[in-house]
Amino acid sequence: MKIAIVTDSTAYLSRDEVAALDIKVMPIPVIIDGTVYREGIDLTTDEFYEKLATSASFPSTSQPAVGEWITLFESLQADGYDGAIVVNLAATISGTVNTVAGLTDAVPGFQVFGYDSKITVRLMGHLVMKAAQMAQNGAEPADIIATMDEMATTMDEYFIVDDLQNLVRGGRLSNASAIIGTMLKVKPILTFDNDSNYIVPFEKVRSMKKAMARAEELFDQARAEANYPLRAMVIHANAPEAGAKWRDELQQRHPDMPFELTYFGPVIGTHLGAGALALAWIREPDSL
Repeated sequence: MKIAIVTDSTAYLSRDEVAALDIKVMPIPVIIDGTVYREGIDLTTDEFYEKLATSASFPSTSQPAVGEWITLFESLQADGYDGAIVVNLAATISGTVNTVAGLTDAVPGFQVFGYDSKITVRLMGHLVMKAAQMAQNGAEPADIIATMDEMATTMDEYFIVDDLQNLVRGGRLSNASAIIGTMLKVKPILTFDNDSNYIVPFEKVRSMKKAMARAEELFDQARAEANYPLRAMVIHANAPEAGAKWRDELQQRHPDMPFELTYFGPVIGTHLGAGALALAWIREPDSL
């Protein structure tokens, strides 16, 4: 069975990675001041943060149209694929997963396997790349999905939000709390809840430096408890210098394991705002 691997643009894979592993990427729409942009196609990450700083209204996100999915599946079928595993960002962030689930039999003779990654950004990207490697080696869909499930149990992530107003606009924090938090220089640490898969507050820490130190402490604890190698990443929202500095410091402290520097693109940056940083990790894919 020839299986295609499809994901959405919030995996933030590089063009080289997409090309080398023959991954198909569906762009997620971002709406800024009434204009719809397709992430990674009509709008780069740098352009998004420039617009975010000057937009009259808070940006929002949408879903790819059903017709776009069907067109993609028909194209894959024409290219000789028997089906596709579609790995999307968490259902708690977007309804895209549910849309794909409703298209299982949309194209006769083409099987669609919808997969809720329960995460997003580069962590989801590693699930996708592992799936693509397995697909290229002829693995069956059930084995690919089982491997992603196994990898997903090893993921963890902590987001440090710099601008509390983005949480207010996204409905995750009251304006009064934001005003008080800003005055006190509180930096909320957020994470994906393991049970609900929603992004939830983890701790509130005074200052970005202390929040980063707390995230490092959580990583050190996770690494000490893991009986498998980890791959870690620093993720930034329009803060490449701060992100690179933190990544380099972590790499110096842990010279025996890889640390990546990656980013929050438009769709996720809409909710976190500029200046956010995150430390995330997952089992080293090559160890599976």
